[in-house]
Amino acid sequence: MDRGISRYCERRFKDKKCLKLHHLKPNLNKFIITFDGKTEIHVKVLTATSEIMVNAIELNLKSVEFTPEGGVATPATVTLCVEEETAILSFAAPIEPCLGKLFFSFSGELNENLKGFYRSKYTSPSGEARHGAVTQFQAIDARRCFPCWDEPAVKATFDISLCVPHDRVALSNMPVASEEVRGDERLLKFERTPVMSTYLVAVVVGEFDFVEDTTRDGVKVRVYTPVGKKEQGKFALQVATEVMPYYTDYFEVKYPLPKIDLIAIADFAAGAMENWGLVTYRELCLLVDPDNTTTDRKQKIALTVGHELAHQWFGNLVTMEWWTHLWLNEGYATFVESMCVNHMFPEYDIWTQFVTKSVVVGLQDDALKNSHAIEVPICHPSEIDEIFDEISYNKGASIIRMLHKFIGDEDFRKGMKLYLTKHEYANAETEDLWAALQHSSEKPVKEVMSTWTNKMGFPVITVSSKQIGNSRELTLSQKRFCASADMKDDPSMWMVPISLSTSADPTKASHNFVLSDPTQIVTIDNINDGDFVKVNPGTFGFYRTCYSIEMLDQLVPAITSKQLPPLDRLGILDDVFSMVQAGHMAPTEGLKLMSTYSECEDDYTVWKNMCSWITKLNSLFNYADECKKPFLAYARSVLRKISEKLGWDAIEKESHTDTLLRARIIESLVECEDEKTIKEAKTRYEAHRNGTKILPADLRLPVYRAVLTDADASIFQEMVEMYRSADLHEEQHRISFAMGYMKDPELLQKAIDFAMSDDVRKQDTVYVISFIAFSLEGINLAWAHLTKHWQTCLDKFGVMPCLRCIYLDYN
Repeated sequence: MDRGISRYCERRFKDKKCLKLHHLKPNLNKFIITFDGKTEIHVKVLTATSEIMVNAIELNLKSVEFTPEGGVATPATVTLCVEEETAILSFAAPIEPCLGKLFFSFSGELNENLKGFYRSKYTSPSGEARHGAVTQFQAIDARRCFPCWDEPAVKATFDISLCVPHDRVALSNMPVASEEVRGDERLLKFERTPVMSTYLVAVVVGEFDFVEDTTRDGVKVRVYTPVGKKEQGKFALQVATEVMPYYTDYFEVKYPLPKIDLIAIADFAAGAMENWGLVTYRELCLLVDPDNTTTDRKQKIALTVGHELAHQWFGNLVTMEWWTHLWLNEGYATFVESMCVNHMFPEYDIWTQFVTKSVVVGLQDDALKNSHAIEVPICHPSEIDEIFDEISYNKGASIIRMLHKFIGDEDFRKGMKLYLTKHEYANAETEDLWAALQHSSEKPVKEVMSTWTNKMGFPVITVSSKQIGNSRELTLSQKRFCASADMKDDPSMWMVPISLSTSADPTKASHNFVLSDPTQIVTIDNINDGDFVKVNPGTFGFYRTCYSIEMLDQLVPAITSKQLPPLDRLGILDDVFSMVQAGHMAPTEGLKLMSTYSECEDDYTVWKNMCSWITKLNSLFNYADECKKPFLAYARSVLRKISEKLGWDAIEKESHTDTLLRARIIESLVECEDEKTIKEAKTRYEAHRNGTKILPADLRLPVYRAVLTDADASIFQEMVEMYRSADLHEEQHRISFAMGYMKDPELLQKAIDFAMSDDVRKQDTVYVISFIAFSLEGINLAWAHLTKHWQTCLDKFGVMPCLRCIYLDYN
């Protein structure tokens, strides 16, 4: 078990914190893309030993020796264990307790697998193909760059030096301390890092431009972009410069480094990575082109920047003890990213969007029979990637939002400050967070929240009511909810924070309590017969609500009049269709409710959820031909009124969310085969293609999708050429997404072949194939390709990306 490394260190060394000196020299010749390195680790040996074990994989260890303080170096022989990704260092005589230095000289390949120390291909301003060198160490890939104890609990300070070509930018976690010119190379030595985990170490070498600013509390912020694109870094710079002091104020803990760099990498597997002081991003997730970036993408970039910068405290300053507690990093950052974006851009209405982006997605995945608990025991490194999923991120964020509501913002902030200051530069487990928040709020945080992190799934709260005079008696019961099976035999119980609101004031909870038993009766006084009762106002609770038909009917007038706020209208709609999906309500109830919404609804987030359910139902009817056409006609009728209101063209000074809504509605009409919409899309595409009138970025995806739906070979080839010539990753992304909606099997196969070609970066191939798998025509082709070429795909991408080829939720 890999976690044995940290326990190994505890037994043999004074503590798990030591000084590590790393020198790296990437060789960026196009024919010999390798690196050389030297590592020196300062340790204190507690017990005599003739063996030392470290993590190392894909490294050529040229020489290894241990030198005790004031003593003579002792060389080691090395035994590599590929399966365990370790190197066993054996010494001729036992090393007695002492202070000493462990020295390694090694080399390795700058791989093309987007992990460890790897190469990234880019085109220079002169048009020459060149390579840069980039690190990506999370979760366990520092060991591919240098020998180390590669676990989050084994922290150290790092002195890093780089020898690079004189004309290349070289960056690491800390600022440069000294620079020495050596012919056509430079030796850069960086300042010592704070105590940190290996997975947060970062190095980037390449050619970049940058824009910079300084936060009001003195932290230098730079955004590095490809050469010639520094203007595209200005939005991220604005966000970062404001977010850093916002987090400092909110946490009441100062950012401990003197600088923070954000850099766009051409080849990057993840969306972004929170390396301390040097945050790496896929270009799609950092760069904003004012003429070609959509409103939705710009919003996502703000959230991504906020997410990674939150990690500088929550993950970097305080790190999870082991990967079992990954959700502490990702769930929390996913929650506070919305907090900071709401602070900067209140017009985004981001907390309403949070429900569709995180709560609904978390509920959907956790409703599967084969879901998993937030906390999952990790026994081997190969298991770690499996928990970087919607449960860790979105369910984690959702239950933190639920907890934030349960204890209140003031006590939440106090608890977070206590947690960060108590564990700074160290490690923590989930129980440490609960203890801090329980101390600050004096509420049973641990007792309540443990039921949400230690077991899979969530409850459905079934509620019925009975009027007794001027009082209402509610009966609430809980059981585990599953989208595809009856869980009546599942004994799981949760401690559920329940809130209720009534017609008297729908914006305010009238009752708050914790449901811990299978069934509970609650009485509401001073309520008239016919007045509504709403469970879970604000959709803060991570659970489904199943109303009796009578209670649901009482809510409908408040929906049509918009007496209920958008979050409640959204929550009711999503709960009803989830009940339909699970077989707890008749489909007609859901369709009847959706028709009601279509007459009055104008909120973007509610419509986004409605469109999502239309897509799911449409996919279902792919397997029921007799229902397909009637359903599409129904869906078009639902969409017609809002589409006529919004039209095709943006109105001056329209709201941020109306801009988002227009694109979403047009795309749904294309999906529902609306002839008028598809005809208009093709007309606009033709004008865009010939340069008569360039399409606004917000409309390109639905227009490309309309054009490709019934495309012939010439249109497909035209799109391929557009992809090849696009200078913005975002444009390539939307073209590849639209390709997934072609219906011609021959063209879909060509799209798969295109995805596997050198025209598509390795990081994007899995997305192109997964987009193809969206359609009935494409899913079988994608599956056949994946199974036929499984080993090739496995070698090229790894297990989890291969699985994402056949399952990807595109939000």
